[in-house]
Amino acid sequence: MLLGVDTGGTFTDFVLLDGERLRVHKVLSTPDAPEKAILQGIEELGVADETLRVVHGSTVATNALLEGKGVRTLFITNRGFKDLLTIGRQARKELYNLTPEPVIPPVSEQLCIETGGRLSAKGEQLDPLTEEDLETICTQVEQLSPDAIAVNLLFSFLDDRAEKAIEAALPKGLFVSRSSLVLPEYKEYERGIATWLNSYVGPLVKGYLARLCDGVDAESLSVMQSSGGTIKADQAGQQAVNMLLSGPAGGLVGALRVGELAGYNRLLTFDMGGTSTDVALLDAAVPLTNEGNIAGYPVAVPMVDMHTIGAGGGSIAKIDDGGLLCVGPESAGASPGPACYGQGGKKATVTDANVVLGRLFPENFLGGGMALDKKAAYDAVGGVADELGYSVKEAAEGIIEIANEHMARALRVISIQRGVDPGQFRLASFGGAGGLHVCALAEALEMSSAIVPVHGGVLSAFGMLAAPRSRQLSHTLTGLLEGIEPAKIESLYAKMEQEGRAALMAEGVDEEGVRLERAMDLRYLGQSYTLKVLAESLEQIQLTFHELHRSRYGHSLELPIELVNLRLAVSGEMPQPKLAKLKEGKSTSLVATEGQQAVYSRGGMLFGERVKGPAIITEKVATTYIAPGWECEVDIVGNLLLEYS
Repeated sequence: MLLGVDTGGTFTDFVLLDGERLRVHKVLSTPDAPEKAILQGIEELGVADETLRVVHGSTVATNALLEGKGVRTLFITNRGFKDLLTIGRQARKELYNLTPEPVIPPVSEQLCIETGGRLSAKGEQLDPLTEEDLETICTQVEQLSPDAIAVNLLFSFLDDRAEKAIEAALPKGLFVSRSSLVLPEYKEYERGIATWLNSYVGPLVKGYLARLCDGVDAESLSVMQSSGGTIKADQAGQQAVNMLLSGPAGGLVGALRVGELAGYNRLLTFDMGGTSTDVALLDAAVPLTNEGNIAGYPVAVPMVDMHTIGAGGGSIAKIDDGGLLCVGPESAGASPGPACYGQGGKKATVTDANVVLGRLFPENFLGGGMALDKKAAYDAVGGVADELGYSVKEAAEGIIEIANEHMARALRVISIQRGVDPGQFRLASFGGAGGLHVCALAEALEMSSAIVPVHGGVLSAFGMLAAPRSRQLSHTLTGLLEGIEPAKIESLYAKMEQEGRAALMAEGVDEEGVRLERAMDLRYLGQSYTLKVLAESLEQIQLTFHELHRSRYGHSLELPIELVNLRLAVSGEMPQPKLAKLKEGKSTSLVATEGQQAVYSRGGMLFGERVKGPAIITEKVATTYIAPGWECEVDIVGNLLLEYS
């Protein structure tokens, strides 16, 4: 049995593949000990005694970073550079604010130590690492008693011997990250942040995965990486920085797979959960970026290219000091959760507003597995209504409208602001709350078609089953593209290929099933930022770069092209979980009528069935609201295809 698990801020989702049959399940998350919810779900699915292969999307690394609850980390760098992470790029969040709030540095001054081992940009030794340096480091480590160490020496990607010597000299048992291993690329600040982040959250991730492995009797346990591929749990802890977008990456892999089955590979996606909403643009592939940013830190390791905002079903509505209604980013989370959950929450949330508007039914929530307190929802939203001087229904509509605008703005960032017309894509909504807002968001972006995937409420967990085992490798090699010896490029690619193949084969991937994709980061001479181009013939690379630059920025230049980084994607065969085909015939999906609004059970819907809005479609893991003017058709595997009529 293959089990996909996605731990979210409010719910933990499960998708179990038992041969050809898919089973889905949800339980409330346990943020203080995420493994408890996973073990509870496995027990409730009745597979605690079965042989399982588990693929897990974890939020442990992300939450530790967002909450500032990583471990005590020591930063080791070259002499004269101890303030490297503090200075950063000298960028200010508020350019014209003369009295900005002071920014707390990632690492305090007393936890930054300096040593030798400095190289020039050409790899020449400028300040050798001596035995005295190593002894001094060990003495300082003993005095400072860190839980983890990050080693980031200048230009270590050209020669990593000094970093390896420091690692070898450190006390055994300490969690150590080397920049030459975490991110062997130029830009000392970004490389330093990635290395520090890896150590800052690494011991927490490693400990959590160890507890999970002890608690789950699994044949194998793999973890989703931010790049959309999986890695074995016993290796994931040492590469914790690659897990910062673990869960959301699963959602994009799942959306791509379901979209392919439905015949649509151009999707504008939004994943709305209880705490946040993630949006992305899929054009026949999961997009990756090396310019991610989480909690204000640049994360230069490969990760899915998405935009995240603090808007979800649990987003709290309140009145600000100016008397205006605000929604989010504060969330009620899993505990106490929205007022309607009956867990002690008193503040009005987006979920409570949907209950008030009749779009969530207390008796049908989670397939009847969780009762909603309708009175508590009315009381919570009523408190907001009293402050505004409106009716409870008007306040609920205002909460939904503001939440929708937050998400529409995020969708514009990922599409319109990049020169992409949303009308050329189909809006794909998933996550437990996504289906309630899909029609409104499509209208806001002037899109006339949308899709609510089958199992959309647990699509991130489904994506875990569709993700290949993979590694994303890179190495800086700078110079004019036409001036670099092809043999040098080939040598570095060969080294990365050997490393990637060995890693996947150690996880049981057959050597013949390993797929390789070479790429290069290129720019015009004099530019700072790069574009990623697949590595083909020299002539084709140049043509592709010019075309990509013209597409992205509206022009190309008659300047030499500079190579910056070599990249290699190494992956195993892509799993192909199948979806059962629906039958045709007489439907039994209509279960109730609330005024002019029909209520359907998604489990009873058949292939080709059509539903006109306004209507509600309920299922075990989500609810979909079909707004007036929209029509829904069920496809062969159960996706809801929405069209504006």
